[in-house]
Amino acid sequence: MGEVNRAVALGRKLTKLAFALTLLALVTLLGALSGCREPPRGIVVWHPYRGAEQKALESVAQTFSSARGVTVTLLAVPYDAYAAKLEAAIPRDNGPDVFVSPHERLGSYLANHLVAPAGDAFPDVDVARYVPTAVDAVTERGIRYAVPLASKCAALYINTKLLDEAPATLDALARKKGTLGAGVFPLVYEAQTVYFHVPLLHAFGGRIFDGTSYAMVGPEAERAAEKARDLMATGIVPPEPSGDLVKQLFASGKAAAVISGPWLAGDLEGGVSYRVVPLPSVEGAGKMRPFLTVDGAFLTPQGSTSALARELARFLGAPESADVRRFVGKQDVATKSAWDKREGHAPTADDAVLEAFHNAASDAVPMPTSLAMRATWVPAEQALRKVVRGEGSARAAMEEGLARYLDVMRPLPAKRPSPAPLVSLLGLTLLAAAFYAVKRARHPGFARELRASKPAYKYVLHSALTLMVLVVLPLVAGAGTSFFAGTRDAPQFVGLTNYIEILTVRGRPLGQWLSHGSFYLTLLVTVLWTVVNVVAHVSLGLALGLLLAKPYLRLRALYRVLLILPWAVPSYVTALAWKGMFHRQFGAVNAILVALGAEPISWFAKFSTAFAANVATNVWLGFPFMMVVVMGALTSIPKDVLEAAEVDGATRSQAFRLVTLPLLKPTLLPAVVLGSVWTFNMFNVVFLVSGGEPDGSTDILVSEAYRWAFARNAQFGYAAAYAVIIFGLLALMSRALGQVGKDKSEAKS
Repeated sequence: MGEVNRAVALGRKLTKLAFALTLLALVTLLGALSGCREPPRGIVVWHPYRGAEQKALESVAQTFSSARGVTVTLLAVPYDAYAAKLEAAIPRDNGPDVFVSPHERLGSYLANHLVAPAGDAFPDVDVARYVPTAVDAVTERGIRYAVPLASKCAALYINTKLLDEAPATLDALARKKGTLGAGVFPLVYEAQTVYFHVPLLHAFGGRIFDGTSYAMVGPEAERAAEKARDLMATGIVPPEPSGDLVKQLFASGKAAAVISGPWLAGDLEGGVSYRVVPLPSVEGAGKMRPFLTVDGAFLTPQGSTSALARELARFLGAPESADVRRFVGKQDVATKSAWDKREGHAPTADDAVLEAFHNAASDAVPMPTSLAMRATWVPAEQALRKVVRGEGSARAAMEEGLARYLDVMRPLPAKRPSPAPLVSLLGLTLLAAAFYAVKRARHPGFARELRASKPAYKYVLHSALTLMVLVVLPLVAGAGTSFFAGTRDAPQFVGLTNYIEILTVRGRPLGQWLSHGSFYLTLLVTVLWTVVNVVAHVSLGLALGLLLAKPYLRLRALYRVLLILPWAVPSYVTALAWKGMFHRQFGAVNAILVALGAEPISWFAKFSTAFAANVATNVWLGFPFMMVVVMGALTSIPKDVLEAAEVDGATRSQAFRLVTLPLLKPTLLPAVVLGSVWTFNMFNVVFLVSGGEPDGSTDILVSEAYRWAFARNAQFGYAAAYAVIIFGLLALMSRALGQVGKDKSEAKS
């Protein structure tokens, strides 16, 4: 009986202890939850600024934060990834409350529901505060969507040592040719880039976009393109001018004037004496008017509900903030009061440059915000380059540009297929897989094999999951995307339409299936590109590998390090370096040709030379891999086999052909398969060296898919169909190469 009482007493004590521990745990949990409660969010601001602009924005944000007692968090996002990050974050309420962005993306922001009307952040009473063109830029259908902050446009930089005064007209500047000194160009600008061609287009009364569609067609556009061609043909503007070339020529005193934006001023750093003026007029036409880009403070849907966020957006454009952004950030601010004369403020060179850009902006044309505008750049640039290079008449080039734009913007078919067949096929496939799995599981030895394989599964589980997440799921998602078309927010099921469009060359007649931009022409170029590169890689790698394997070769270790360096350098760095080497006037390759008595070559004006430039770059990048494979494989060949061949009287060529090469093949074949896949998808070289020039003829399948996704009205479904076709072609190619190696090994056995 006593033992029972003791047990009961012990049970009561344990019950009380458990209750106390439970209560303590609840109190601890509540405290932890209260401690983990998210602090007030404050205001989050995203921006793409760097340097002085970022410093000025931080100062303005700190002033607002101190005055209002609210935390303002600034996040600098790289410009190239800016729009993509906004589109990914804002719909999930993980984005900013306010973000700074150029106004021309407003159409895209509205389509993706990323912005809200500025409302009381930009009330009617503030309209007179800003430059009218800046207000127009951030206004869409009578609704103001941002507070205008700063403007950017192109203007004319003048080397004051070469030109005493600013030319009144472009033609007066052109007439300076021959009077400025040896090797000095009167004018340098990116004549083959549409953004810098637009001022000339506007001078002749033309437009690139009329608000609804492509407009760079007609007599005005033809005259503007012919003017650009004449400037380059007469040597007034250098051939193939790029942004880097513009900067280098002006900084070195080899250009009397250049057309560029405010970003050039930051790169000159006192190396040249210059001043900035608005763009001149064109004799017989009108004034050159550049495109205007306005940075605005936009409110997200989430930020528009916050009174503090709206107040901050308004404060960013206020006079006191504009002064900081002008004098600290060196911005062409859109606030009028910042341009009033300041007592006691001595004007500086920076002030003169900013004021010049401010004057140029007053006569600039705000860039259109329509989504359709983004699809005009590529066909317009292709048409312009054809004219400038003298590849055809201006009329034919302009009309071809219009046809390409209309092809890209072609509406979806009115009658779209039903998803039922595809869903049924997918269901049947999954059902067949389920039946197979059940049948496999019911096999007598399945359970035993599964138990025996458990340790192995533990080792490969993490790799399998990684491959599933990083490889399989993206492939499935891409394949699914290929059955849709339209915008991302409103995709429309089109079934196999994208594949049919690709394989039938978008409905062209059979005779045009090898015309510009067709899938089959691009496939032929891709196959040629792959074969030429892989043959060159293997040949050069094999030769160098055999050479470096010779024991009597001095400094072998040094040679190996030097020859592996092209493989170690990032491919995009190498590609950009080689692109510069192939420049017609200032490239190292043409300099060698001229030294040998040959004529310089416009490498990117013809398919043959542009393709050769791409191949040369890619061979430089690819041969070290094959060389390393060969050197590794040579170490596995027994020396006694080679000695036996020598004893039998085999010559060096016979020993290589009948002994060394057959023993190398089992190692080389996987390397060839891998190199073929890499080369087939070598986007960096094609995109960065030739850029598909001339006229897209050197594009390969992967670069063509990229253009459909990011340069042709964001047709992601069409690009995904291209990607699926590329995957299928690579799978077949790998399978075929593997089968060839297998058949040869079986035949020998």
